[in-house]
Amino acid sequence: MAEILAENLSGKAVMGSDGTELGDLYNITMDLKTGGLKHLLVSPHEQLDPGHSGFSTDERGRLEVPVGNVQAVKDYIVVAR
Repeated sequence: MAEILAENLSGKAVMGSDGTELGDLYNITMDLKTGGLKHLLVSPHEQLDPGHSGFSTDERGRLEVPVGNVQAVKDYIVVAR
C-alpha cells in the first residue's frame, strides 16, 4: 500500500467490503510501545446500528476497526467486515 499522510484521512468515509457505509474516520489509535497502528476509530452514521456492525465500540460509541481490516484507501477507506 502506498504511503498516505494521516492528515489526509481525517473525516474520510469508511465503507465495509460489502458496500455498507459505516461512518467517518475520527482518529487512529496506536500501540505506544511498538509504534504500530491499532484501530481506526469511526464515528458511525446515524442509520448504522453499532451493535450489528461486527466491530467493538469505545466508550463514546465509535467503532474500533482493526487496522489489519483495511483493504483499500481511495475515495473511501474500505474495510473487511
